[in-house]
Amino acid sequence: MEKTLVLIKPDAVERNFVGKILALYEENGLKITELKMLNATEELAKTHYAEHVEKPFFPEILAYITRSPIVALILEGEDAIAKVRAINGSTDPKEAAEGTVRNLYAVSKSENSVHASDSVESAEREIKIWF
Repeated sequence: MEKTLVLIKPDAVERNFVGKILALYEENGLKITELKMLNATEELAKTHYAEHVEKPFFPEILAYITRSPIVALILEGEDAIAKVRAINGSTDPKEAAEGTVRNLYAVSKSENSVHASDSVESAEREIKIWF
């Protein structure tokens, strides 16, 4: 069974969509193995987004991810990484397929409600950061 990390970001938590987003994962055969709500510190966010720290848009990412609570979870299932990324949809909600998390709940391309690991290596790294 494959594991992946999902972060339900501040915009979705603030608008009370946590339960609806979790239900989409469970309805698609994924099992929640760990879950917690927390406030991401700047240090935690910088570790998670290390590849973006020097980029001009990083201050916006940092302000967004630390502005209010997030929900971090580990999902497990067959092809969990690809499955979660399909359930989440395109980072641009205008391009996200109907019924995906971002189509349903994202505010914009930058406030896109969820993060998911994009590979086995990323999942392993990110799970260690958040759990």
